[in-house]
Amino acid sequence: MRERVGAIRARGGLDPAQGFREYEPGERVEARLELATGSWRRGRAAGVDVMGDGSLVPYAGAIHKRRLEPGRGRDAFDAVHEAMTASVGSEP
Repeated sequence: MRERVGAIRARGGLDPAQGFREYEPGERVEARLELATGSWRRGRAAGVDVMGDGSLVPYAGAIHKRRLEPGRGRDAFDAVHEAMTASVGSEP
């Protein structure tokens, strides 16, 4: 996942886009990388959104995504790893 994010970031990001309003690169998702295991009902999923400005937004959940906040000294990839390896009884 780290390698793929590096390749996406190397492309240079996105330009602003005009719709109902102007969307800045940091408001646009350039790519979504997700890891998933099990079925959609019983499995777990977590990943990162690579935003148009190169920033990363880690998340957990396949259908109902929730943003993950990496702890101090941790990065988006650490947050994804922790969500995927959390105990089976807890919701990532």
